[in-house]
Amino acid sequence: MAEIIKSIILGIVEGITEWLPISSTGHLILVSEFLRLDMSDEFKEMFDVVIQLGAILAVVIIFWNKLFPFGRKNNPHPLKKDGFGSYIKTDIFVMWFKVLAACIPAAAVGLLLDDWIDEHLYNPWTVAVALIVFGIAFIIVENWNKDRKPRIDSISDLTYKAAFIIGMFQLIAAVFPGTSRSGATIVGALLIGISRTVAAEFTFYLAVPVMFGASLLKLVKFGFDFTGTEIAVLLTGMITALAVSIIVIKFLMDYIKKHDFKVFGWYRIILGAFVIVYFAFIA
Repeated sequence: MAEIIKSIILGIVEGITEWLPISSTGHLILVSEFLRLDMSDEFKEMFDVVIQLGAILAVVIIFWNKLFPFGRKNNPHPLKKDGFGSYIKTDIFVMWFKVLAACIPAAAVGLLLDDWIDEHLYNPWTVAVALIVFGIAFIIVENWNKDRKPRIDSISDLTYKAAFIIGMFQLIAAVFPGTSRSGATIVGALLIGISRTVAAEFTFYLAVPVMFGASLLKLVKFGFDFTGTEIAVLLTGMITALAVSIIVIKFLMDYIKKHDFKVFGWYRIILGAFVIVYFAFIA
């Protein structure tokens, strides 16, 4: 029961921090310093990644009509006017091709350096530095972007080049925990003239293949020989992350219609400073 309660808390943390640009991986690393699952190190390493599948399912549920590329209803751009082609939504297929283009950098590096990154960079010091650096970046970019009119204000206007550039920023988050995948991609999108709403929405879409791929990699490395307790803990964390993510995604999409991301930048700086002080003088 104690482990179930811990997994609920970790699921809440994941559901909040996966979508706000404040680093879910960074927060889970930090929370685990104070709230440790009484499980093997291999399970905990896998749990921190696979729990994100619950959060990803929230994106699929909320944006289903914008993600599922088949159906005649609400299909303004069918492949053909009749037959099977009338069920293919070409605009959604094109969107997915752009998502895949953005996934290339992080996927390549993740497959090559996954073990090295886990061994050398998954620690509080890396998290603290990444929190502060990208917190400052958010404030600088938002100030620079304040009076600029976005060049791209819809997903359909997003080019393959822009998608790939966003993917390069995602690569930073793939290497340095604490950066925030959503934070890195949003900063990159704002820098190349994409509106906050499109930046956030594309970041949500981008999370689907990225986190499914990362979770599959961790599951294969861990193996599928789970105990009953391990299954209960993992499913509890995922379901909790799903429920919380639905709330947080809807909040964020409403929030960015009227506000910028600077508040998250200040939060990151304060949290990063706290982490440095804690591990330097208290832990």
